[in-house]
Amino acid sequence: MFSKYLKSLSILKKFLFINFIIFTIIALFTIIYLNNVQPNLIKKKSVNHINIIDNTIDNILRLDVKFVEDDIRKFLFSTRFIFQNLDRVIFFNKNLDLIGDTDTLDLDPRSFSTRLNKIEFESLNEKETNQTTEKDEKDIEKNKPISFKNIFEEYLNSNENGKPYTFIQENFNQFKLTTIKNVKKDGENIGYIAITENASDIKTAIDERKAFVFRTAISVGFVILIFSFVLSRYFIKPIQNLVNYTKIIREKSQIKISIENLKNRNDELGLLSNSLDDMTNELKKRVTQAENFSTDLVHEIRNPLASLKSASEILKDANDTGQRLKLLDILSHDVQRIERLITDYSQMLKDEVALSKEKMKKINIDPIIQSVVDDYNSIHNVKNEIDINYENDGNSEYFINGIENRIEQIIANLLDNSISFSEKGAKIFVSISTSPDKNIKVKIIDEGQGFKEKDTSKIFKRFYSNRPDKFGEHSGLGLNIVKNLVDLHEGEITASNRVNNIGAVIEIKFPTA
Repeated sequence: MFSKYLKSLSILKKFLFINFIIFTIIALFTIIYLNNVQPNLIKKKSVNHINIIDNTIDNILRLDVKFVEDDIRKFLFSTRFIFQNLDRVIFFNKNLDLIGDTDTLDLDPRSFSTRLNKIEFESLNEKETNQTTEKDEKDIEKNKPISFKNIFEEYLNSNENGKPYTFIQENFNQFKLTTIKNVKKDGENIGYIAITENASDIKTAIDERKAFVFRTAISVGFVILIFSFVLSRYFIKPIQNLVNYTKIIREKSQIKISIENLKNRNDELGLLSNSLDDMTNELKKRVTQAENFSTDLVHEIRNPLASLKSASEILKDANDTGQRLKLLDILSHDVQRIERLITDYSQMLKDEVALSKEKMKKINIDPIIQSVVDDYNSIHNVKNEIDINYENDGNSEYFINGIENRIEQIIANLLDNSISFSEKGAKIFVSISTSPDKNIKVKIIDEGQGFKEKDTSKIFKRFYSNRPDKFGEHSGLGLNIVKNLVDLHEGEITASNRVNNIGAVIEIKFPTA
């Protein structure tokens, strides 16, 4: 359920939701940590109090100090170094009468008893202001320190009686710890020792931790907010634009959307935008080519079909044998023409599918062309007495980025075309060279009729054929296939007539690898 809900969210919402969950978990652990900080700090001080009380009791018992004012007074003056790091240590007899207080250790011994009698048993504070207004009385009453009497009553009535007991006193401006333990001698309770320490450092430490957590939470929230803005502005919105771009293309909508600003980016989104745009343009190009090709094919097939229909209608009424034979030749010719068109069209579609799976690699086209020329020489030199000569300009390597079998197909189609225009005993010249602009130049020169067209670029158009004497024998796709394959290799192909002789020249330029 949770995974399904998460999948339905946008990237930004997923990011915020996951951060919220993580932030909540961290907050819970932080609260648990803060709740455990105070008890741990209090326990640390309480353990210190208990150790001091135990050491004091050991010294009292060892020195056989009586729990009376005079003996305790002498003990305090002789062992004052034990309590130098504490705020206050107070001694009570078993009747809870005050018999000693470290607050008097800095006074003259003669004033000790006088000062001692003035210490209030009911309050932990030495000084309290009596100048208050009626408005402050409630606050003062609320924050009034709890008396020793209440502490002892709570201690004596609790299960901790006889054990060390730490009491916490906290109000708006102070945090005090009071640890009490009774003193036993020979199993009998002879009095109590209380240590009172101002533990404001605990409150300060807790406040500092809380402030740190609060500042950290604000900082993290601010960082998440900034990162969310950056994520939305520079990543999510561009991705949404790309999605809208693909939807418009898929739905063939007339709405125009530009991704040029995304294509200019230098990051991965820029690469994705360029790749998507190139893929889209290539797809549009292929769709357009397919539509045009289908239209042209239908047009080309319509002519022989019309001829077939006319010949078949006339054939029914023809009584002359010669006329009937002539009509049958027309029917056979038109059928062959339709078959040729469909066969070449089917082969062209197969080639396009194969091209999409083939990969370009660095190849040396010299031995490839030499091999095709040798194969054609072995066939046509004997059959048609046509000699095909091959030469290069002396280099041993002519490297391009290409597909080997497609280079073979280019040369083979051009040789087929040249042979079809050549008479018996003619020669065809194939050459390869490196041009001054570092391109690889391939020429095929024949001794045929040459081109009658002033604009020789026409011969590379689909279904174009200017052979009245051989009408129907050619589909007009051969040179168009060659042109497409040359374009695939980022090359250029041109056609021209020979200058001083009869014949045609086909020239191809391939960029070097």
